[in-house]
Amino acid sequence: MTKKENFMAIRELVIDNAELVAFVDHELELLDRKSNSPRKPTKTQKENAVFKEDIHQALVDADTAVTMKELFDICPAIAGLTTQRVTHILTGLIKEGLVEREIVKKVRYYKAV
Repeated sequence: MTKKENFMAIRELVIDNAELVAFVDHELELLDRKSNSPRKPTKTQKENAVFKEDIHQALVDADTAVTMKELFDICPAIAGLTTQRVTHILTGLIKEGLVEREIVKKVRYYKAV
């Protein structure tokens, strides 16, 4: 059960006590506010946005599909990043439809759309 569901169950149990019902309603209101508030991007997400642009531009300039190693060679801006972080950024680009991934004999190739 979620926290909201738990509070709803408690509310049903204490429905006769107005003070407890008011407390539970207040807690539910706080939960709703928290879940609906806009979240700021983290420091890493802001950095990844810059790297995302650099990676996409490098893939556009490459004109052909490249492997991860070749991507590090053609895009000097990502030289200090790990392959896991670059893969995460590439996955975001794939979801946005800006990059395609093709797997040939267990080797991943990336190219701009």
